[in-house]
This record gives sequence, structure tokens and C-alpha cells, in this order.
Amino acid sequence: MNKDQHALGYLLDLDGTVYRGDHLLPGADGAIAELRARGRRIAFVSNKPLHSRQDYATKLTKLGVPATESDVIHSSYILARYLVTSTPNAKVFAIGEPPLLEELRSAGIELCEDPDQIEVVVVGFDRTLTYQKLNLAFQALRKGARFLATNGDMTCPTEDGEIPDAGVSIAALEAATGRQVEEVLGKPSIHTVRAALELLGLPAVRCAMVGDRLETDIAMANKHGLVSVLTLTGVTSREALKTSLIRPVSVIESLAELPALDSKWQQRAELGPGTATEVTDS
Repeated sequence: MNKDQHALGYLLDLDGTVYRGDHLLPGADGAIAELRARGRRIAFVSNKPLHSRQDYATKLTKLGVPATESDVIHSSYILARYLVTSTPNAKVFAIGEPPLLEELRSAGIELCEDPDQIEVVVVGFDRTLTYQKLNLAFQALRKGARFLATNGDMTCPTEDGEIPDAGVSIAALEAATGRQVEEVLGKPSIHTVRAALELLGLPAVRCAMVGDRLETDIAMANKHGLVSVLTLTGVTSREALKTSLIRPVSVIESLAELPALDSKWQQRAELGPGTATEVTDS
């Protein structure tokens, strides 16, 4: 029997799932340690392009969840991979903070601020957004540049509440140009799923996506064949869940409950291919 036949994997969202701001959410470290002790494969998946993969790994480790750069996938990384294969040698203008720009440069992507030469406009979460940046993107899009984004989240959870995210800038440019963003590379896109499954070395049916946001984490899992697990430690409340058309397979109060859910999943997974998706909330 193939030793990987019954291997299981978890894609864990970060902000609102493992931690909130600079504080680890209760039970997250113990739950992840227990899953790893059981041989589960873990990857951390974030839509935020505000830090490098190494920065996220360092933060997790300091919070008590040991991680390396190769354990982390984020929207900047997915975007860079996509650009290298889909539009090689294209000149790119990015609305984003230095970590996003550095990710693109590291992939060999040429950054440009001349609207007449820009071939691709990328929109990311940018807390340093200025009118000049919006205007450069607007002018390039009006001249026919491609329109891509790292993520489409309208808000980002923080310790002090939610703040505007990349979706706000996308909406502004869509309204001004009359164009729709062509590709959003972060969750819930297939591009993120492919990179994550490649990292874990497992098919979708053997993996669960655990996150706090219905329209990204849960929608991605449901659409692409992963088990969807909603945690209530982030932006989604039970009240919001009641009225949502996006339904997770399971709901947990926090990651502290994940090992118990994993035990149920393992029992069903042992029955044969595909049965892992039958796990339901207790």
C-alpha cells in the first residue's frame, strides 16, 4: 500500500484563523502541533501581500507555531508565478507595498511607471495608496494594460476592527475605467489551489481549507474540491453564516477544535477516496 494513500493535509488561513494582528488565537499552537504529530501536512495560505513569505514564517515561529518560508503561500507569490508564465517580460505597474514589489522583482518582473509602456496593472492591498498610484493605474488601464489583482478582499481584520483592503482599490478602478479585473490570483482562485496542492503533494480531496472568510476560504474549498472548514475567530459570525449562500462543510469555534474534527475526518477518509468530504459539523 502506498504510504501516502491516507495522508491528509490542511491549508490554514492566517489572520483571523491562526492569529489576529500580533496575537496568537487561543489553542492555535496546540492544535497545529497535534496535527503535525499525527503526520498531517500543513501549509499556511494568506491573501495579504504586506509581508514576504519569510516574514510570515518568522512571525508564526515567534508566536509558537514553527514554520519555514516553504510552508507559506501568499497572494504575492501566486501573482509572481502567474506573471512569469502568462506574460513573460511584460512591464508591470503594481499598486502595493514594498514586499509585493520585492516579490515581483525577485521573480525577474520589470516594474514600470510609464502609462505608455505599462502592459500589466496589478492591484494589491496598499496602506500607502495615493492619488498618484491610482491615476497611473487608471491611465495604463485606459491604454489597454491587463488588469490583475493579488486578492479581492474588501476588508482586512485587525485587532482594532476591519480596515479597507485591495477590493476597495479594485472597485474604484473598475468604476473609473468601466473594466473588470481579469484575474484575482489569491483566494478563492484556482491558482492558489494549484500552488497549495503542489506544496502539500496531495490531491484536493485529501485536503481541507480552514479559514474565517466565507467568500474566499470557504468558497475556494467548495469550488475546487477541498473540505471547507469555517472558524469563527475572524470576520464571519454565526449570524452572518445563517444568511449566507456559501456553506462550509464544518464549522468550528477556533482551531482548538480542529484535532477533534480531524479524527472524524480520518475515520471517514479510511473508508475510501472522496469520503473525506462527508465530514460535517458536530
